[in-house]
Amino acid sequence: MHEWGEDIVTGLDSTDADIRDAQRVQRVVQETRPEWIVLAAAYTNVDGCEGNPELAFAVNRDGPVNVAKAANAFGARLLFISSDYVFDGTNTKPYDSNAVRNPQSVYGRTKAEAELKLLELMPDCCIVRTSWLFGTGGKCFPDTILKLAAQRSELDVVNDQRGCPTYAVDLAIAISHLCRKNATGIVHATNAGDCTWFEFAEQIIKKAGLSTTVRPVSSKQMARPAPRPAYSVLSAASLHRLGITMPPWQDALARYLKERG
Repeated sequence: MHEWGEDIVTGLDSTDADIRDAQRVQRVVQETRPEWIVLAAAYTNVDGCEGNPELAFAVNRDGPVNVAKAANAFGARLLFISSDYVFDGTNTKPYDSNAVRNPQSVYGRTKAEAELKLLELMPDCCIVRTSWLFGTGGKCFPDTILKLAAQRSELDVVNDQRGCPTYAVDLAIAISHLCRKNATGIVHATNAGDCTWFEFAEQIIKKAGLSTTVRPVSSKQMARPAPRPAYSVLSAASLHRLGITMPPWQDALARYLKERG
């Protein structure tokens, strides 16, 4: 249990409560009696999901259902972290929060199905879609780029996928505001602005003061098991309607690099 501002936060990992275990989830919620449950637990290895759909659906769809049932049983509100992967990536303008879901990957389908089930079980839940998350303490794109740049003089990065990088610290602050405002429905929360992975990598190398050359390539040249949305920029209108804004991703990247050290 930790104090964060005026909030008291209990952080649980899969050893405390595997969300696939409905009875364990019920016990944990009964013991802690939270006002809000922020459900960030997920199987987020997109390519891993493609090769192991049973595990992906068990964690990403059925797990949230278990949490929602426990929240209902003990009077807690639920905020569920979802993804830009619920969209097909064919848009040419930012996706609104009410845009039609059309996931193209197993991971995307697990998140889309979870959203629908949660809205049915808990109509007043809050679903927060975010994208391109990065932060210290775990694997993320900037960390991977910096580690590769330390070993190579040139890097190839895809330049035909566009989205919104999001710093975990800024997302956490936005989530806190959403809980305080008793937000409901679907909200898109990302750092402001958008870029391609190539443009993101260029800024990482530049802000880190490195000399590694970054070369743009196509997704076909860097084939992966799971399809990625070519365009998954999320509109911030739903967040702005609640009076919440998030800083530009370039500013977030600079703070991440400082935090990383």
